[in-house]
Amino acid sequence: QVQLVESGGGLVQPGGSLRLSCAASGSIFSINAMSWYRQAPGKERELVAAISSGGSKNYADSVKGRFTISRDNAKNTVYLQMNSLKPEDTAVYYCKSVMAAVTGSGDYWGQGTQVTVSS
Repeated sequence: QVQLVESGGGLVQPGGSLRLSCAASGSIFSINAMSWYRQAPGKERELVAAISSGGSKNYADSVKGRFTISRDNAKNTVYLQMNSLKPEDTAVYYCKSVMAAVTGSGDYWGQGTQVTVSS
């Protein structure tokens, strides 16, 4: 079974930091782009940051300069370092990985991890 498992969410005060991790496991042949999305209550899911297999990165304008995406190909893991967090960053964060695996090729999603920024 192929799965993505996120961790690192929680409650943090405004201005604080969190680091999210997402590890892919199972019978995986290759991993292409990895990315983080978020969905706040009543809003559509939006792209936060993405990183290609070669390391190229792109970010949503709302998080540029505050969030950093990275990946460890040896561990099939993608990270999201979030600094200077704001209440508007509150959302469920999902990782997505474009993979080729025994279960097929395409987009795989994690189950989500809650991030709450509040004093």
